[in-house]
Amino acid sequence: MKKDYEIVDVCHTIHDRMITYKGLPPPVISDHLTRERSRELYAPGTEFHIGKIELVANTGTYIDSPFHRYPQGTDLAGLSLYSLANLEGVVIRQDVAAPRAIKASAFADLELEGKAVLFHTGWDMRWQTEAYSDGTHPFITADAAELLVTKGAALVGIDSYNIDDTGTGERPAHSILLANNIPIVEHLCRLGDLPDSGFRFFAVPVKVKDFGTFPVRAFGILPKRATD
Repeated sequence: MKKDYEIVDVCHTIHDRMITYKGLPPPVISDHLTRERSRELYAPGTEFHIGKIELVANTGTYIDSPFHRYPQGTDLAGLSLYSLANLEGVVIRQDVAAPRAIKASAFADLELEGKAVLFHTGWDMRWQTEAYSDGTHPFITADAAELLVTKGAALVGIDSYNIDDTGTGERPAHSILLANNIPIVEHLCRLGDLPDSGFRFFAVPVKVKDFGTFPVRAFGILPKRATD
């Protein structure tokens, strides 16, 4: 059936032994029940596969809820779907050759109330390389995070290694945004395939109680673009 819209996938694929964040263990993907074994349990011609995955929460493209930073903050199960799905999206472009720090001036003139604000830096092109985690990634500053709160952003995402500078133990962007119940999506990719605006954004994790972070299937929906 012909669709009048386009879906743009902006999350990384999780695979066995993939490194997302240096120092954290990679996911281990295996079988709980193989198809071969299942044939012994079901009628002839019927088989199933049940997989097993062991992973830390910060794997692939993931979302941070306030609980990730604050013990009394909203956990994954408490996040409102209205803060994660069908959000009007806006992309803020930051050339990878520009200074690392993304300041409030990069979006001071934009209307961001209730929107998913996605920072496109191009850093995802280094994914799965040593350069991705070499400590020189783009990040947003504390003043940028404060302005995102003031402007009423619903969700903030970035295609970089971390939304904060990891050169110190301070994490002002995480602290400010999550203190104000603004979820953060990190390790996005292919944001260049989204327009600056005019799309809807989705990044929904599983509903886990007393958990602060989890991978998401992040994507944008936009009107079908005309082709020649």
